[in-house]
Amino acid sequence: MLEDFQLVLNDGDKAVIIGEEGDGKSTLLKWIFDPALTEPYAECRGERILGPERPGYLPQELPPEDSVKSAYEFFAESEGFAGASPKELGRLAAETGLESDIYFSGQRMGSLSGGEKVKIQLLRLLLDEPTILLLDEPSNDLDLATLSMLESLIVNWKHAVLFVSHDETLIRHTANMVVHLEQVARKNSSRYTVQHLSYDQYLHDRANRFERQDRKAQSDRREKKKRDETYRKVYEGVARAQSAISRQDPHGGALLKKKMHAVKSMERRFEREDESMTKRPEQEEAIGLKLSCEPVPHGKTVLDYRLDRLLSDDGGRVLAEGIRFFVRGPEKVCIVGANGAGKTTLLRKIAEEMLARTDIQAAYMPQNYEDLLEPGMTPVDFLDETGEKEVRTRIRIYLGALNFTADEMEHPSGALSGGQKVKLLLLKLSLSHADVLILDEPTRNLSPLSGPVLRRQLAAFPGAIISVSHDRLFMTEVCTRVLRLTEQGLTELDPLFKAGSADSESS
Repeated sequence: MLEDFQLVLNDGDKAVIIGEEGDGKSTLLKWIFDPALTEPYAECRGERILGPERPGYLPQELPPEDSVKSAYEFFAESEGFAGASPKELGRLAAETGLESDIYFSGQRMGSLSGGEKVKIQLLRLLLDEPTILLLDEPSNDLDLATLSMLESLIVNWKHAVLFVSHDETLIRHTANMVVHLEQVARKNSSRYTVQHLSYDQYLHDRANRFERQDRKAQSDRREKKKRDETYRKVYEGVARAQSAISRQDPHGGALLKKKMHAVKSMERRFEREDESMTKRPEQEEAIGLKLSCEPVPHGKTVLDYRLDRLLSDDGGRVLAEGIRFFVRGPEKVCIVGANGAGKTTLLRKIAEEMLARTDIQAAYMPQNYEDLLEPGMTPVDFLDETGEKEVRTRIRIYLGALNFTADEMEHPSGALSGGQKVKLLLLKLSLSHADVLILDEPTRNLSPLSGPVLRRQLAAFPGAIISVSHDRLFMTEVCTRVLRLTEQGLTELDPLFKAGSADSESS
């Protein structure tokens, strides 16, 4: 996955780790924080020099053992919680968009929304006063207001921040250093790049470097072709002269033999030169994915949804009232709102209704991948509904286009990275040929290389899309309408709504 890797972080460095799904980003971050976290599944050797620094780590997903704890039990395990003053507790809670009574809440961590889980974990991390922040996908599931807070936290942090992210907007707004992990040569070779540059400058310099290398490689190959043609003519000329020379001319034969020896020495020299010839640039390819269906007529009523009251999953709270939701034709609709507003709960209810209909073919991608993926099932088994050899062969070809290796195709899905699980569910959607896609955070965990591919496919999809997302690029590049969920129901946002503005959502 990675070898001979070196990285030095200094105060003020805001380093983002990027790369395709399954390239080892989360494993590297875990190892830097605590090598014991990687021992169950990875072999790692190396040296960590932390000095007096106190690293604070935010995992990509809430650990299962923490899901059963109440919020109070979760905070009580923090050393900083007991020593913090009420004023300090209130300030940190406000900064992370939480009420101060969250510290003493009896609600189970596993029952919270995705964004609430991230904010609570981040809050506990800050209570322990770390000097280095190690954040794995910190923007996952955060509402737009909290994303703004997160960006400010990273930018204004006085010490070092090392974070894994697929959120291109977050990366552009915060990172001043890029750590790029890659698997090239059909995932048979690893490569890494460390550059003290902004993300956009890194992409620009990388593209220019690859273009120069490609031009030089093409020039070298043209020169090689000319050289080889000249060499071939010389070789054939000497060979013809050797075959035609009379045995009665031993002196001439000796000269030709000597000349042929020189020609073959030239060939060996050329072979050595060819080994150092500029190679065509290799880079990890973006995913290959095609989402298609029969076009949905513009006048068709896809959804006319009414719900008097939206209750929390446990039925204990009224999240919203008077919900009215209408979707016509191939519209691309995104629902936004504060964490805990009930977006995922509402989308799940909409999915239940639409999956039961026969006049449309709907497909649903949940926020929690395990709702559909059985941890012990392999990707091929998950996608195969027939057991036929030809079908399984075709599935492997599709998985290969999504950068799965042959080994990964046979891994249990529980061992896959979050990004690989996303790609697996997206492929399931593609194979279904559904004309209505119901998507909960569809771009979450996809790399900056693959994210643009998915956004282009979704924007060009001839069917309807009903989604929940906090991805600002997804909203601006894919969605034709954005609705905000509040306690009073769904509100249509102005067409000039800028998805990158947290103020637009909270105003």
